[in-house]
Amino acid sequence: MARPMTITEKILARHAGATEVKPGQFVNVRPDVVMANDITAPLAIDAFLASGASRVFDPARVALVPSHWAPPKDILSAELVHKMRTFARDQGIEGFYEMGRGGIEHVILPEEGVVVPGDVVLGADSHTCTYGGVGCFSTGVGSTDLGCALATGETWLRVPESIRFEFNGSLGRYVSGKDLILFAIGQIGCDGARYQAMEFVGETLESLPMYQRLTMCNMAIEAGGKSGIVPPDAVTRAYEDGRARREPVYLESDGDSEYTARYTWDVSGLEPQVACPFLPSNTKPISEAKGLEMDQVFIGSCTNGRLEDLEAAAEVLRGRRVHDRIRCIVLPGSDRVWRAAEKAGLVAIFVEAGCSVGPSSCGPCLGGHLGVLSAGERCAATSNRNFRGRMGHRDAETYLVNPHIAAATAVAGHLCSPDDLD
Repeated sequence: MARPMTITEKILARHAGATEVKPGQFVNVRPDVVMANDITAPLAIDAFLASGASRVFDPARVALVPSHWAPPKDILSAELVHKMRTFARDQGIEGFYEMGRGGIEHVILPEEGVVVPGDVVLGADSHTCTYGGVGCFSTGVGSTDLGCALATGETWLRVPESIRFEFNGSLGRYVSGKDLILFAIGQIGCDGARYQAMEFVGETLESLPMYQRLTMCNMAIEAGGKSGIVPPDAVTRAYEDGRARREPVYLESDGDSEYTARYTWDVSGLEPQVACPFLPSNTKPISEAKGLEMDQVFIGSCTNGRLEDLEAAAEVLRGRRVHDRIRCIVLPGSDRVWRAAEKAGLVAIFVEAGCSVGPSSCGPCLGGHLGVLSAGERCAATSNRNFRGRMGHRDAETYLVNPHIAAATAVAGHLCSPDDLD
């Protein structure tokens, strides 16, 4: 009889061809999807070619996404994208998401049904853990590991221990999954889940929409997690219906599964959270952070660049103007989101409010372009990291917030909640 297993262990066992696996065990698994972007793919391609391989293991299971330098900001970034584009064409990889028909990989792959429940997904990007929101095991790997996976269709993994995070209670009007994950990181620290699977459960999660589940899993890496995962339920099935490109496999943890730690929180009275410089774990409720003046607001990224995130920001900005001292940058997470936002009138709301609406790109999140900060500037961002130098100059400051708080801050000129606006 197989030992009780968590959902993460069950997924890895299936992909290792084993009846069971246990934490600490090293296994070879065959991933369902292998992904890289314009920063990591060129290095992975070099590793692939150095291995002596000539063809990728399965062109239908490879996704290559220009997102970080999209559109290219200089010759070097253009050459990186060109290398990836040429490789995709030579290998017959249909999953190359050209600019104008793509966006950010962590927004595209779930919305396009490329990643599905029960999958193992490898991505040469640390925020690959995002896809756990649909109930799969997804994790970031280095470009060399990714290059080897491109060649062999296999990789090795150490089965991670799991931590169970249970959230109960109803969320307030301006509180979201972004606040749940910021709160959790604030409680356990940036290394509190190091190389462990963060499993999110509880009555709060049961009513949490998919886009907020993806946001929570996106930031598992900010707690050191190997992965984040929300066990599939009715919300998952509704999301995948008509979307999934392959047959989903819906799994759940056994009731007597072993966890290295269990956390249970009643979040009924939780305020919107603000992660202050220079760690995502340096969190405060908005009531303790409001009033601090900002120079820039960034709404977008793989964390909060989905259509519902833009709807939340537009709800606050509708009929209002961005403060004279603030530049507010809005970058939809994918071109599909961009088109939907335009059709719904959200783009017009942003433009009329005085926002700069740009292409679907990671842009300023990694200090790349489209909104880099100078010394001494402060930015309220819906992105995922606020390390020193992350969005530009090492003496700039980034404050991580949800889209409602970001939009309210853009109007007021300082950190605040929509409840604080006139």
